[in-house]
Amino acid sequence: METAVEVHGLSKRFGDKLAVDDLSFTVTFGRIVGFLGPNGAGKTTTLRAVLGLINPTGGTATITGKAYTELDDPAGTVGALLDGGLFHPGRSGRNHLRTLARASGVSDARVEELLELVQLKQDGNRRTKGYSLGMRQRLGLAAALIGDPRVLVLDEPANGLDPQGIRWLRDFLRALAAEGRAVLVSSHVLSEVSQTADDVVVIHRGRSILQAPLPQLLAQHAGGTRVAGPDVGRLAELLRAEGANVRAADGDGAIVVADRDGEQIGRVIAANAVVVSELAPVAQSLEDVFFELTGSTGGPA
Repeated sequence: METAVEVHGLSKRFGDKLAVDDLSFTVTFGRIVGFLGPNGAGKTTTLRAVLGLINPTGGTATITGKAYTELDDPAGTVGALLDGGLFHPGRSGRNHLRTLARASGVSDARVEELLELVQLKQDGNRRTKGYSLGMRQRLGLAAALIGDPRVLVLDEPANGLDPQGIRWLRDFLRALAAEGRAVLVSSHVLSEVSQTADDVVVIHRGRSILQAPLPQLLAQHAGGTRVAGPDVGRLAELLRAEGANVRAADGDGAIVVADRDGEQIGRVIAANAVVVSELAPVAQSLEDVFFELTGSTGGPA
């Protein structure tokens, strides 16, 4: 697939602080890539390097094979939402978009189309100082789309959205990817990323931990197989004798086998006439995998 964004060996130092350290990943067209990491991991610094807002200390960050400053049509190539967008408080949402449209050589008709798309048509003439945080996020998305770009770079676009707004954003991003656009999105809302992203990039302390399709990542970090029933005690002994990693489940008499799948356990059950009432994979959430990969505890960062 055609590469939309490529970060290769990217490093960025601020004084004596190394914010990004030899980071590499790619984003292809038609895919949503969730960009994940704890606070201070280097996500925003990386996105700013991709958008040409800071100069890397080392490595490269390109969009469709070029640095942002070398793009022939920046507005038509990439759109971005960083820091919730910046708006003049005394200017209406409609006039904010019209200013961007004229700077990008885009007609006012595109502004009206975008206000409709992000559901701000009725509030377009309101001053942005009266917008809620969720409305500001939607206006920022409209601004990112002003040039009808093929690539979107979004930093925490779900910030400030209520559950209905988050669901709208999920459907919105999926529709953009279905049109063949590439979406790179950083987010702390891991449950939402798990329902939206095709791939994930996880970084920690400025370094890449992994990039993988989301289903593959969850499968690789599955929580094992849960078995319940009257004979699980005997089954546990049989499995341990074969070298399996078996532990008790959370106080309900079941067991969890960390390193055997259902088929492998089923063979032991059949060979030894063991009676069970449940045999099921233990799913891990993206949040669980994230904490495992980054060594985070889930406490305040």
